[in-house]
Amino acid sequence: MLRTQFAAVREQGTGKMVDRPVYLLSTESADRMQGDVYALVDRPFHALRQVLTQAEDWCDILILHLNTQYCRVSRSAAKVELLAGVGRKVDQPLADVYWLRFDHRIVSAAEDRLEVTLQAPSGPLSTSDYRLVVEVAPSGPNQSLLHLRYSYAYGLAGRWAMQAYLATVARDKVGFTVVGQHSDGQPIHVGGVRGVLERNTMRYFLGIEAVLAAAELPASSRQSRSLQHWFDATERYPLQLHEVDSDTYVQMKLRELQRQQTEPPPASMQ
Repeated sequence: MLRTQFAAVREQGTGKMVDRPVYLLSTESADRMQGDVYALVDRPFHALRQVLTQAEDWCDILILHLNTQYCRVSRSAAKVELLAGVGRKVDQPLADVYWLRFDHRIVSAAEDRLEVTLQAPSGPLSTSDYRLVVEVAPSGPNQSLLHLRYSYAYGLAGRWAMQAYLATVARDKVGFTVVGQHSDGQPIHVGGVRGVLERNTMRYFLGIEAVLAAAELPASSRQSRSLQHWFDATERYPLQLHEVDSDTYVQMKLRELQRQQTEPPPASMQ
């Protein structure tokens, strides 16, 4: 099914990144947003399965995002959870960030199919039912097909909060989908809530690629490599994803990683 979906998306050509076989699609309904990335990844299937089935590696993926300030894995007899703190793109006390509790579930880890789901019941700005779903299938000995789906639900309060954000901090930000042309022929990119969704979907996909790129390095080198890889990858799309310079990003993330290792989450989240 994944191969069929990828072939259909490739034939249609909608959402293609100009420089690589990656397709980004997004949809918006009355109460739900969804972004999908379909990609041909230059990594063998077993390498993706090894990383994406590990909850700790998912924390390494999530923390690369500018807004993720903390991520820890919690295990019990019943389930595996990721406790993630998200906030602004600046240093914040953990008491001031929003918290998401993701259930990490391996739906399938067969020899020719992988499906992993992260699901959180609630999130920031009155949003709910956060889902990150990854499907992977082999495509030759050294490549894999990957589908990432990122979605969440929101009610009236969440829509109001998002509109306030879009009217201030994010008023000039855009996504990847081209929705028209300016008089000089330059493309008009989608803005608004879909623009937010597309930027974050792409950031999560690039996070997966960055952790995969560092996975075979010695443990002492993986962190710095994945940080630099993620930043460099986002800078390929400056119109949508540029926020800070490299030094600012790396130093901020190193502080967050240090805090993540030494400081427990707030007692209310434990």
